[in-house]
Amino acid sequence: MENRCENCIVRKFNALRAMSKDELKAVSDSKVSRKIKKGELIFDEGEKLGGIYCVRDGVSKLSKLSSNGKDQIVKLASKGEVLGQRSVVAEESSNLSATAVNDMEVCFVPKEAIINTLHKNPDFTYEVLRHMAHDLREADDVIVNMSQKTVKQRIAEALLYMKNRFGEDADGFLILVLSREDIANVVGTATESCIRILSEFRKEGLIRTSGKKMAIADIRKLQDLVDGF
Repeated sequence: MENRCENCIVRKFNALRAMSKDELKAVSDSKVSRKIKKGELIFDEGEKLGGIYCVRDGVSKLSKLSSNGKDQIVKLASKGEVLGQRSVVAEESSNLSATAVNDMEVCFVPKEAIINTLHKNPDFTYEVLRHMAHDLREADDVIVNMSQKTVKQRIAEALLYMKNRFGEDADGFLILVLSREDIANVVGTATESCIRILSEFRKEGLIRTSGKKMAIADIRKLQDLVDGF
């Protein structure tokens, strides 16, 4: 019963909250739950999607392959977020790839259940548009950061984002563990540059590390760096 859309708290974070009980029942009857292993591809760039993916647990990285063969991570999607809705609504092939950062659980909802509700329920349509507009705003921020902030500032901002969005464990380490390559792909730099800058942050006392895990040691100085002080 807890896997039924009607009883799922995750839908409160996305456009499904605007569906009626009957619409939710139809979605629940048609959806398929999937376990996704860390590193597994959920869908690929250029793929024609047959529906959307609602994240019940875990984190996915949404990325686009550049002309030089390097992945640019444009978003980290977590619990409650929906993957692929823009492609389904626009009836276009996916513009991004989605890969599991850690072990995930997702619900796949066939596009027919979404499109039918879009035609019948204006509140749901509004919610979908609102979430897509939010994604566009985030994309605008990424473009501005790439053009106006240094690599050091972007890495510092990424670390603060990971802390604020995903939290810390009991020992103060960031709960979301990204590889150095993934952090580099988030901020748009070479992996070697990312490793060097993180090493500088550690020597300056801004962060501390334990293997792949990182903790923010001086949040004020890291924020000052982001702000250009």
